Amino acid sequence: MRQRFALSTLVLILLLAGCASSPPRGGQDYARRHDGAPSGPLPDVANIPMPVPRPEPLSRYGNASSYVVNGRTYHVLDSARGYDATGIASWYGTKFQGYLTSSLEPYDMYKFTAASKVLPIPSYARVTNLDNGQCVIVRVNDRGPFVAGRIIDLSYVAALRLGIWQAGTGRVRVQGIDANDPADVRALRCGGGTQAPSPAPASGGAEIYLQVGAFAEQANAERVLAQLRAAGLDNATIGRVEARDRTFWAVRLGPLSDAAAAAALAHRVHDLGLPTLQVTIPTQSP
Repeated sequence: MRQRFALSTLVLILLLAGCASSPPRGGQDYARRHDGAPSGPLPDVANIPMPVPRPEPLSRYGNASSYVVNGRTYHVLDSARGYDATGIASWYGTKFQGYLTSSLEPYDMYKFTAASKVLPIPSYARVTNLDNGQCVIVRVNDRGPFVAGRIIDLSYVAALRLGIWQAGTGRVRVQGIDANDPADVRALRCGGGTQAPSPAPASGGAEIYLQVGAFAEQANAERVLAQLRAAGLDNATIGRVEARDRTFWAVRLGPLSDAAAAAALAHRVHDLGLPTLQVTIPTQSP
């Protein structure tokens, strides 16, 4: 049991951060206070593949025809085709790594993704930095940024590739791509970089769990466990975690068969008012 619940220090820190609801993302000041880039050398973004737009069904989640945030109503477009907007881009990084996006996919700051208030999920767009001419192709799988004047929230590597990660924001042009039209895909390509389909999540030799919380007090973990089991989630368990010379009690659901099962289960957990983080755990040798 203890081996099964072993976590890296990084994952544990993310889980602890996820126990409280997060404020709207975006903006240099916000990034400085709450978010940021990972430590260590910068990744070689020239060798990180940008996604190739391809037809995909709309996500079951995140595509309400209209929704309200902070008293303002937003209308989601039926298609990305013809969308062309100029404004300010922001980005998000380590604080949200691994947390579920509006599509209930885990956010990965090392993939070329983005959040939009109006583009359908998923969809694709070309984003061009108006100050240096750099462009990226991103896959939109999240909602935001809900800050005046901001039109797109970029993943860390997308902001790095565009040259806006240090400033926190940048002037950009966002052009939606109709993935069903090869001519539109060709017309809105970005040159000068690797562009290939995003790799599929690893499935062999690993198990998927949803982490609902990590607590310093075992009693708090027991209360969450009881809430999950009362809701009929019988695969909830508690494990002891050692990190940074401290002991925590992690509440998890799983193992789950695949990412789709995790997304469906996360929706049920959200209805209980609890946060989730998808965690992939290498299976232990006998």
